[in-house]
Amino acid sequence: MNNVRTLLVAALLAGAVVAPSAQAATHCYDKVVYRKHAVQDPHRVTGTAIGAALGGLIGHQVGGGKGRDLATVGGAVAGGVAGHKIQRHRQDRTYREIVRVCN
Repeated sequence: MNNVRTLLVAALLAGAVVAPSAQAATHCYDKVVYRKHAVQDPHRVTGTAIGAALGGLIGHQVGGGKGRDLATVGGAVAGGVAGHKIQRHRQDRTYREIVRVCN
């Protein structure tokens, strides 16, 4: 009976010694990953259209007669260009994500 008890204690101790070393073999670390936002409007039509509409409205407030028409068209063109650039800048931004990697 003592031999069986001794063998059981030895087996339990051997398992306790092996288990932490098996866990130590797993190595985890944090990795920084940079990702781009998913592009939903690749031609940037939305930004261009909104910019052109706002620019046209602002341009229409300037001058009178033919000057007002010219200011409206100029405002629409300038607003469209600005809206296009603003949307491009927002779509091209990247964001940082921290990912946990384990071996």
